[in-house]
Amino acid sequence: MFKDHPKGLFVAFFANMGERFGFYTMMAILVLFLQAKYNLSAEAASGYYSWFYYAIYALALFGGVLADSTSKYKLVILFGIIIMFVGYGVIAIPGMPLHITVVGLFVIAFGNGLFKGNLQAVVGQLYDDPKYSKFRDTAFMIFYMGINVGAFFAPFAANGIRNWFLRTQGFAHDGSLPAMCHAYLDGRMTDSASIASLESLASKVSSLTVTGAEALKTFAAKYIAAFSKGYNYAFGLAAIAMVISLLVYIIFNKHLPAKAKRVAEKSDKETGYQQIANLPSIVTGAVFIAITAAVFHFAFNQFALGMALGLFFGFVAFIFKTSTHEEKPRVVALVLVFFVVIFFWMSFHQNGLTQTFFARDYTVKEVGPINNIFFNLNSMLAFIGCIAGLFLLITRKKIAQRTIGLAMFAGLGALTYYFVSGYQAMNPIEPEIFQSFNPLFIVVLTFPVMGLFAWLRKKNIEPSTPRKIGIGMVIAGGGFIIMLVGSLQLVAPKLIASANMTEWGRVSPSWLISSYLTLTIAELFLSPMGLSFVSKVSPLRFQGLMQGGWLLATATGNKLLFVGGYFWDKIELWQIWGIFVICCLLSAAFIFSIMKRLERTTKS
Repeated sequence: MFKDHPKGLFVAFFANMGERFGFYTMMAILVLFLQAKYNLSAEAASGYYSWFYYAIYALALFGGVLADSTSKYKLVILFGIIIMFVGYGVIAIPGMPLHITVVGLFVIAFGNGLFKGNLQAVVGQLYDDPKYSKFRDTAFMIFYMGINVGAFFAPFAANGIRNWFLRTQGFAHDGSLPAMCHAYLDGRMTDSASIASLESLASKVSSLTVTGAEALKTFAAKYIAAFSKGYNYAFGLAAIAMVISLLVYIIFNKHLPAKAKRVAEKSDKETGYQQIANLPSIVTGAVFIAITAAVFHFAFNQFALGMALGLFFGFVAFIFKTSTHEEKPRVVALVLVFFVVIFFWMSFHQNGLTQTFFARDYTVKEVGPINNIFFNLNSMLAFIGCIAGLFLLITRKKIAQRTIGLAMFAGLGALTYYFVSGYQAMNPIEPEIFQSFNPLFIVVLTFPVMGLFAWLRKKNIEPSTPRKIGIGMVIAGGGFIIMLVGSLQLVAPKLIASANMTEWGRVSPSWLISSYLTLTIAELFLSPMGLSFVSKVSPLRFQGLMQGGWLLATATGNKLLFVGGYFWDKIELWQIWGIFVICCLLSAAFIFSIMKRLERTTKS
């Protein structure tokens, strides 16, 4: 996999994999934790979630400016890892009030801002060497796969720790119970049918039979406390993952470039990074931020959203004011792509928000033995190994490789059968596990997609990087069409909340898994290609800053995540997915309309 690549890619791959394991351990459970612990509505939880996701990426702009201005990329990355560890430590402490949890999340976001964009910039620097330049797109796909190896195991780890702690308290898991327990304790559940249903579920997950008002009240308080504390311990695992990432980075970072190798371009009066400190440039950006914030405040009473959007527009104004005449075409191309990816990430990152709500509230709670293969880590790994062995057996010509493939196929196939034969007729599944499918599909599909691009390259028909991004937007629209069709007959979330319903229609997990598969293919066409595009097209002296700009566009999309949570209990379920279908397809139409301009910039 790392053949023909510099050793630094290996270091970045594993340092990033450890950090992403910690990050996605947290993200798999964050919105569920906020609702279970603090009794937040879908709209309120999505507000905190979107602000955190916004800060994660927006602060990368600060990290990019800091690294570009000092050329101390490696040192800035190091401080980022340490700061993230502190933040995970804060949210791992049980019993913290909401405002302390929010502080911990901000600390994580700040550390991530120092780490994420600059590590990507350093990967790009490795491929500034003409010896490696032709492998740039492939390198970012490998780097991206490292993110998702860590992310694949994270939901299983988070779930395992939460369930372990529940068992120590005499409980089993049921994702519907925390909301029902809060409703009972708050006096919102008064009808006898709902209370009887709650008693039935409570007795099912508890080692004791729960009957009567006092017993139910005691159970509800204890279950919420145990559920929340289990999540806190999962956050502690994320902190441990940061320590591992730190050790990898400290020991092996000598293989990464010490500083940017590129030579700063010259303008008429200024050189290098000095021009960025230009006062008119800063003032121009600040004016755009203030105007946008004011408009959103007076027109929509959304000052905070205006500030978030204003920061993006301010960045655009700032970079236009700062860039030279020679740099302008590249800057324009990058900014146009940034506008498109805002709507991709606004849609795609619903996987941790509304699609997680869908997994919890609308997907069946139990599956048969065959489907359970994909909800149990042991059987899933055995099955993946079995398929990998079959692939080697069919595609390889060397006897040794085919023999290994046959052994893997037979041995791991038998192990998969052993696991399946031990499952019950119906097996409980948990909503957090759905978060593992996207990274799993990334890991599985990265090499086939790379092979497709390589085959097209040999035929001289490989799509350009901007065209891959456009294709990715079309595919993303298809992913939400799947969700839309699967939701047509489902009751609206607003009815569930208003009627205190305890049971309603649920659908097969195949709908959500199919959507994740489609969105993953879209992600492979767009995200690593976008990183490569930014690395390739960025003006020479704005290396970290433009990576920060990419992440700021991602942040702006993440701030708009709240759209899904806002509409969750206000409109029909299928209409929510329709919003994201429209966003993706309109964005695709836009990027294809400017394709010639983008392709000219890529080739220049």
